[in-house]
Amino acid sequence: MDHNEQQETTHKPVKRKEMSRRQFLSYTLGGAGAFMAGGAILPMIRFAVDPILQKKEKGAFVKAIEESKVTSEPQQVDFKVHQVDGWYESDPKMQAWITKDEKGNIFALSPVCKHLGCTIGWSGEEAPNLYHCPCHGARYNKEGKNLKVAPKPLDEYQVKRENGWVYLGPLEPNTRV
Repeated sequence: MDHNEQQETTHKPVKRKEMSRRQFLSYTLGGAGAFMAGGAILPMIRFAVDPILQKKEKGAFVKAIEESKVTSEPQQVDFKVHQVDGWYESDPKMQAWITKDEKGNIFALSPVCKHLGCTIGWSGEEAPNLYHCPCHGARYNKEGKNLKVAPKPLDEYQVKRENGWVYLGPLEPNTRV
């Protein structure tokens, strides 16, 4: 670089990186728009996430059948359970197979086969004195123990006896087998 070129570069005004009015206006309007959009979107996100953040209630017991009507022969009992699913409340109809064992203890089994989820029945022509699944031939004994096809025993309802009635609670893995 010769002397003249060096002198020209040293005496040129320094270019500053200033924000133009247009850039300032764009940034200001963009920030204000993002703030307003956040104010509108955050309540929607809270609305969507709220059911997940609420504490789960323990399963309540539901009145199912009079204690005097329970026999040693399994019988199918229909009952309704009140459930809240997010903002949707419903009372689906549920079923259980309720019976007494030799000691007089009452227990209730889920009618859902552990193989593929079909509904089981008690003591038909195919399986006398056994629970039988019509879908794939799974069989269970009176206590819900899996005998054929199904990988696990039938689930069991929690049972509570009170004032001459049998109450059913949430399902749990079978404790009898």
